[in-house]
Amino acid sequence: MSGSAGTFAPLRAQLEAAATAFAGGPDALADILTGIVDDVDRALGEELEIFPVCHHSPASALAMARRLREKQPTVIYLELCEDLRPLLEELRNCRLPVALQAFASDLDGFPPAWAPLNIVAPISEASAEYQAIAYALETPGVELVLVDRSADHVFQWLPAESSDPAADAGPESSDTEDDDAVPDDTGGQPPEESALHGEAVGIGIGDLRPRFAELRSHLLHHGKVRHWSEWWDQYVEQPLADADYDTYRQVMVLIGSLFRRLRPPADAHDDDRDADRERYMWTRMRQHMATSGVDRSRCLYVCGAFHAASPVAEFGTAPGTPDWEISPPTGTRWLYGLIPSSQSAIERQFGLAPGSVSIAQAGWAKAVGRGGVTPYRLSGQQEGRKRGRSKKQAPVPAAPAPVTDRLSGFLSRPPVLDEVDEAELLGWCVDIVRLARRNGYLASTADAIAVFETSILLAGIRNRARPTPYDFADAAVTCIEKDVVPGRRDVRRLCEILLGGDRIGQVGYDALPPLARDVFDRLAPLGLALETRTIQRALLDLTARPELVPCSDLLWVLHRLLPDGIVRPIMGERRLGERSIQESWDLGLGRHQRAVIELGYEGITVEQVLEKRLRRSVWAPDATAAIALAAVEDAILFLPSRRFVDELGTRAVELLAAERTVDDAPEVLRRIRRLLAHYRNTEPELPAWCEAFVTTGYAHYCTLLPTAFVEEETGVRQVAAMLGFLFSMESLALSLGCDRAQLELAVRQSHPEAPAKVALLWAAQSHLGLLPLAQLRTRCAELLTNPLVVPAFPHYLSGFVQALEAVPSLAPFVVEVISEAFARLPDPVLLPWLPKLITTLREGAPDLVPLLVREAGRTFPAGLAALDAWVPPWSADAPAPVAAVSGDGVAAASTGPVVGLLRAHPGACDAVAELLGCDAGWRPDEPPADESRASEAALLLTAQPTTASAVADLLAGAAGAR
Repeated sequence: MSGSAGTFAPLRAQLEAAATAFAGGPDALADILTGIVDDVDRALGEELEIFPVCHHSPASALAMARRLREKQPTVIYLELCEDLRPLLEELRNCRLPVALQAFASDLDGFPPAWAPLNIVAPISEASAEYQAIAYALETPGVELVLVDRSADHVFQWLPAESSDPAADAGPESSDTEDDDAVPDDTGGQPPEESALHGEAVGIGIGDLRPRFAELRSHLLHHGKVRHWSEWWDQYVEQPLADADYDTYRQVMVLIGSLFRRLRPPADAHDDDRDADRERYMWTRMRQHMATSGVDRSRCLYVCGAFHAASPVAEFGTAPGTPDWEISPPTGTRWLYGLIPSSQSAIERQFGLAPGSVSIAQAGWAKAVGRGGVTPYRLSGQQEGRKRGRSKKQAPVPAAPAPVTDRLSGFLSRPPVLDEVDEAELLGWCVDIVRLARRNGYLASTADAIAVFETSILLAGIRNRARPTPYDFADAAVTCIEKDVVPGRRDVRRLCEILLGGDRIGQVGYDALPPLARDVFDRLAPLGLALETRTIQRALLDLTARPELVPCSDLLWVLHRLLPDGIVRPIMGERRLGERSIQESWDLGLGRHQRAVIELGYEGITVEQVLEKRLRRSVWAPDATAAIALAAVEDAILFLPSRRFVDELGTRAVELLAAERTVDDAPEVLRRIRRLLAHYRNTEPELPAWCEAFVTTGYAHYCTLLPTAFVEEETGVRQVAAMLGFLFSMESLALSLGCDRAQLELAVRQSHPEAPAKVALLWAAQSHLGLLPLAQLRTRCAELLTNPLVVPAFPHYLSGFVQALEAVPSLAPFVVEVISEAFARLPDPVLLPWLPKLITTLREGAPDLVPLLVREAGRTFPAGLAALDAWVPPWSADAPAPVAAVSGDGVAAASTGPVVGLLRAHPGACDAVAELLGCDAGWRPDEPPADESRASEAALLLTAQPTTASAVADLLAGAAGAR
């Protein structure tokens, strides 16, 4: 026990007597209460002054500002990740709140499933840590030392089998206020404002919330409050705002000790981790004192009140205190930066009630406005009142002042009524009515009076000396909202706006990483204020202003890299072979600074980041040929590097040859067709990797085709895509040395059983000439006459429709089959069969049905009047064209408008005959036949002979040139 062991003896005796009276005798309750006093005695007896704080507490910030001006320490030890120290200098270029961030995507020593690792430590103006940082950075000769575990150690201490490191990293990242009455956890904020920290692990100073559920419920019930933030504001923040330093210090250690001793047994792992953090910090402080030789009386240790009451053996700076062995960092490369934060993001990250940080900020501004304390502020801050450098005060004596008992008086003193709050409450009531009317509520002066009286009534019911902002918000909801929300915001959100709103920080240009600065510099020709949080509309006329083409290229790369909605094209597109001449963009780079900053952790320029991502995607363990082809397409569109495109294409060939499934065959077919069309239109010859991809794919799909036809896991769409690849790439593959016999053998070896795949096989055989069309028509007719097969006929049709991907010339036959089915099936069979046909086509071939519709439009008559007399062209009753057979066996049309037109203009035929080397001459005229059976083409040529005359002139000119 320290020399001040007797300081709290009266309080200890009083608590023991109360515990005995309450429990009927000495028990564990007395041990807990007296242990709390011992913790306070131990913390205050340490020669190194411990300053206990609470996370984002105005009372802590006020006490810190007062103590710093009084003590003027030369060394400040701060509970914050030690590797974040270089970032603190960049706070001058930011508007608070912002968050310090440590980020790692390439892991060495951690499970790969954890990637990426992300840690944030938010800093707000109404926080004790910011006051300590501003004092240390603005006062010459003051050293700021961060002593908490590094970002690497945060994850080192997690179990390797953890599947969610963000949830297991500590209570500061996972605790939430368990109160059903609290609104949604975003507090009505837009999602991008309440989720600025993403899934990062939050690191804060002084997380003071009881983790014993029964204790928390007891405090909330007897305090007549809805959530913990409200209890803390009423019973701790307000009483300590004007308390002297000794009282503040003793009360904070008392609360920290209470919550520490009343932890549930289930938090044993968290208890061990907190103890390790304390051992880590005390070891770092002793190491620094030993190397620097600083006098501990000139130092200040800023830590959470929870850690100030530490029972570990490594506690203190007395000689002989054991050190703790700190493990070395892993090989993971950590990247550091600043990201914007907001009050709602802090509330969400650390499980605080919605609006609590805004109310704390309002309380801080009110306390500063009353005077009595001048806060510290970094020079160069983008917002806020500038403060001149404080004058150097004389240092306090080396010997610490004696500790006196301030707890007894504080715990027994009744609250003091502040008369100034009545005018403040009146102002709130008038302003909320004005704000409510502006947002569509039918509020009036009577509502302002009702809010005022209800606030006082609620404060009296809850045993409060004066209405708090929470009482005012509840009264406003009761009196104005009236269970109806006609406006865009609810009344509780309006109260938060009135009391200070959701302040959103911003990282200044000088504090941005090189990539982010490069982005803003390259977009400067647009002439937009991209740093603002409003959406900026950019209009680019690339023809009139060609200097904006680099801006367009950059915007497309950002659109590819950033999440949706940050850089959004309104007009214009970028595809292979297409470039827009005018573009319109909605840009939200200022609102989404975090996403742009995190790009800077991956490279120096956005092009480098895109190249790294594309290379990483094609070399990933789950990479496929379709992914590689998509990367090739992106590289062509966004990166002017033929070498890199060839590298990705070569990788695509390797992935295709190594695949043992055909799940991605439709995607492969779609992308390789587009790439081949692009190269044929833009380059004289195909790249080597394209030729290798075609030959490899031809052999690969021929090998897998028989197996794919019979496997149940392989869908009809995948088999159709394989056939589409083989048939559409056949000519190119044969020219590159492939053998067509391999394809024929693969088709002959295929023996499917599923109806859709059977139809697909028939279509492939028809395309290869192995199955004549007449025989295919006979097989389909047999299916329609077999009553056992009719229920499955929609699946056959689905297979035929899927075959259009590989054999588009089969579209007239598919129309014929569907028409025959509708014509021949009776209604009792057709009506139950029809919904199944529609759903089968919708699920199996939604992209190919339009092809069928177009073919049907060409086949069927356009009007209903002609439908009755229409004869299907595939019917046996369809008229055949009139023709005569010459003596040499050549069929020749002898009559009709076409023959007459050609005889009237023989020049075209003579020129063609001369080009082909034919000297047979014209045959004699024959008697005209019935012209009612002439084709539509002949009638058109008869009515419009100008076309034939023009063709004759062109051919005659070509013959003369020869």
